[in-house]
Amino acid sequence: HVQLVESGGGSVQAGGSLTLSCAASGYLYNSYYMGWFRQTPGKEREEVARGYTADGSTTYRDSVKGRFTISLDIAKNLLYLRMDTLKPEDTAMYYCALDPTHMGWHGGPRFWGRGTQVTVS
Repeated sequence: HVQLVESGGGSVQAGGSLTLSCAASGYLYNSYYMGWFRQTPGKEREEVARGYTADGSTTYRDSVKGRFTISLDIAKNLLYLRMDTLKPEDTAMYYCALDPTHMGWHGGPRFWGRGTQVTVS
């Protein structure tokens, strides 16, 4: 069982920056996918970025490439999302997620945080 808790959301002006954090606790698998999704009312949930501990790979959706950076401190069980050059379209509830397998991640991660709101004006 894994618990995820996000923090760091808030309101910023367009062009500004925010860093989100996700603290993981409980049983963490030998290897796993961990990353961020976001959702706006009326729109489907979308993946923002993810990392895979087994090979250190990271993946970003096109709209955030070059602006967002995901990082994971495995020893501390902390996941970060550095967001730079924020745009109004980045406004959403951001959720941290974790799943031990590729299939699980792409089918919908097993573990989720409650979310942290990011508002860009």
